[in-house]
Amino acid sequence: MSLVQIEDKHYRKLSELLELCKKNLHRYDETLIRRAFFLCYRAHANERRASGEPYFYHPVEVAKILLTEIPLDDVSVAAALLHDVVEDTDYTIEDVTSEFGDEVANIVAGLTKISDIFKNREIKEAESFRKMLLSMTNDVRVMLVKFSDRLHNMRTLDALPPQRQLKIALETRDIYAPFAHRFGLGKIKWELEDLAFKYIDREAHDELVAKINLKRTEREAYLERFMKPIERELKKRGFKFELTGRPKHLYSIYTKIRQHGKSLEEMYDLNAIRVILDTENSSDCFSAYGYITQLSPPIPERFKDYISVPKHNGYQSLHTTVVGTGGQMVEVQIRTKKMHEFAEYGIAAHWKYKEKVSANDEAFESIIKWARELIENADSATSFMEGFKMNLYQDEIYVFTPKGDMKVLPKNATTVDFAFEIHTEVGSHCIGAKVGGKIVALNTKLKSGDQVEIITSKNQTPKPDWEKFVVTHKAKLKIKQFVNEDRRRQIEEGRGIWNKVVSRTKRMFTEGDIAKLGKFFGLNTPADVYRAIANDQVDAEQLIEKFDDRAKQEPKPEIVKTKEESLDAFLKTARQSRSVEADQSGSAVIIAGQTGIAYSYAKCCNPVPGDDVIGLVTAAGEVRIHRKSCRNITNESVVKSEKVVDVDWKQTSSNEFITGLRIFGEDKLGMTNSITSVISKSDTNIRSITLNAKDGIFEGTVIVYVRNIEHLQRLVEKLKRVDGVFTVERFLE
Repeated sequence: MSLVQIEDKHYRKLSELLELCKKNLHRYDETLIRRAFFLCYRAHANERRASGEPYFYHPVEVAKILLTEIPLDDVSVAAALLHDVVEDTDYTIEDVTSEFGDEVANIVAGLTKISDIFKNREIKEAESFRKMLLSMTNDVRVMLVKFSDRLHNMRTLDALPPQRQLKIALETRDIYAPFAHRFGLGKIKWELEDLAFKYIDREAHDELVAKINLKRTEREAYLERFMKPIERELKKRGFKFELTGRPKHLYSIYTKIRQHGKSLEEMYDLNAIRVILDTENSSDCFSAYGYITQLSPPIPERFKDYISVPKHNGYQSLHTTVVGTGGQMVEVQIRTKKMHEFAEYGIAAHWKYKEKVSANDEAFESIIKWARELIENADSATSFMEGFKMNLYQDEIYVFTPKGDMKVLPKNATTVDFAFEIHTEVGSHCIGAKVGGKIVALNTKLKSGDQVEIITSKNQTPKPDWEKFVVTHKAKLKIKQFVNEDRRRQIEEGRGIWNKVVSRTKRMFTEGDIAKLGKFFGLNTPADVYRAIANDQVDAEQLIEKFDDRAKQEPKPEIVKTKEESLDAFLKTARQSRSVEADQSGSAVIIAGQTGIAYSYAKCCNPVPGDDVIGLVTAAGEVRIHRKSCRNITNESVVKSEKVVDVDWKQTSSNEFITGLRIFGEDKLGMTNSITSVISKSDTNIRSITLNAKDGIFEGTVIVYVRNIEHLQRLVEKLKRVDGVFTVERFLE
């Protein structure tokens, strides 16, 4: 292909772009689009994509998606063409500003700030999301161009290696698709989900496609028959309308099958139609609903009125399910043409009707308010990310105050969530609630239509167990903040009391001494001891007395003498005795028939009852107990050494033993809570837990206390069943 032919091919892309501008924009500056195109072409001239095509094709395709899926204005098209120029080339924001002005440059700057959105470390990830939301509050077009960028990346994902495909697909499913939903971008959300599904679980995706295609002709024929009487009736009543079968999206079908445990054949809403009325009067939708349900009986509990009460992203429509001929269920959506455009294009539809979205626009302001609250309420990177992901994609309920003010809450929200939604002070001091005039518990789950009155008391404060049942990020965060602050205050108060008591004795106690004393009262850490002192659960002077009693009563361990002849004698006895005999010392192990021998568990392998173990005698004469598979005793010279002794477990030991697990899986919202919940329900104490995420995958370590190997194995099996966990294995600390 000659240079002239290549350039002709490239210029054809400019012609396609200008044609879309002419078709989809009310007005546009052709000179602006041309200048942006040629700068994009020059800047990326020497770059190639993973597919091998010229890199500048990507920003051009992003601009075309923007014009097709989210038609805004010429400024956003220019910004789409230039969105990678500052990040990937030698051009600067100043260059863009001088060439195209502040409006285009500000969008490009916002896109540049959030381009590195998914980083290895959570603090950097959270900061990138903060920047994204802040950029969005300045100009919502930043996010709309970003959606177009992600959609083109997903459409061309085949060119990347599998690991990169999975990472990008997980990001898309968990962040971009629900975020598009938040903006009301139905078409983009569905396509992002379906494309992500294809790369996350190719086998399930292909199997579902095959099953759907198998009966596609039969289903389309049924819908054609079902729609004919509706079409006749609506025409008879004078409606102007468009009647179509509604495509059911693959990922939506897949999630419903998994959530409800149904087969594809049992899905009642695979048959779906949409009625789009050419009218400005929303009451016509209810009239059409009446005529349709006279032809096919509706299922009452499946009726949803999103016209009177729109979703938080501005979505409006009537939804119902009716029983068609042959007993088949058909989902029906009824909306006006304007409602349909808002459902498909979300906030972008506001440009069409209002030329530009203003700060006073209700749908726009709803999104901006959400972003601002998220930024302002987060007190850490962790809570910010938790809130960001939690608030993106939730089913909603609509609840009312006694005065009739409506509050939109996520499904399963409780009266405490409602109280915090009204105001932080109301939530912090709530002691009860009335739903429909009847007093209910604080953990009562609310339903759409409930009228709720919160009862407060100035003496009430948030309780730690509230966090177990609230579902909104705001409620969780405020409760956690209060509990943590209250805990810190108690610890400082208890520490002050302890220090005063200790100062009178003129003695010194280490944090280790305090931790050991706390064990007598079932307290695990010095902080727990200080809190118990502050709450009068433990007396500081009694603690000191306990320390003195312990020092007097603690028996000195019998240590094997380090003289050569004494060690030889001990080892000789150890080698001669291979039988396991119970002793009365209360210890968890039996060492070669001996009693009173000092021993400890090796930290390199942390043996637990049931493990095959062996003992090594240290230079100090103490027996160090290892698992036989421990790397530190596989050395042949050590195994053959005379310092090896037989060790076995007592059957009656009730001690707890520390061990570690390594967990690997998908980085999903609430994974830490899911893991800790399983461990707690397994009657297992946790010493520490650490999860580190990278590229949509997490790797974590959990240190726990177990009674024996059976206890450990049961725990491992339960952890493996946690959704998103890939592997669980024991590791050497």
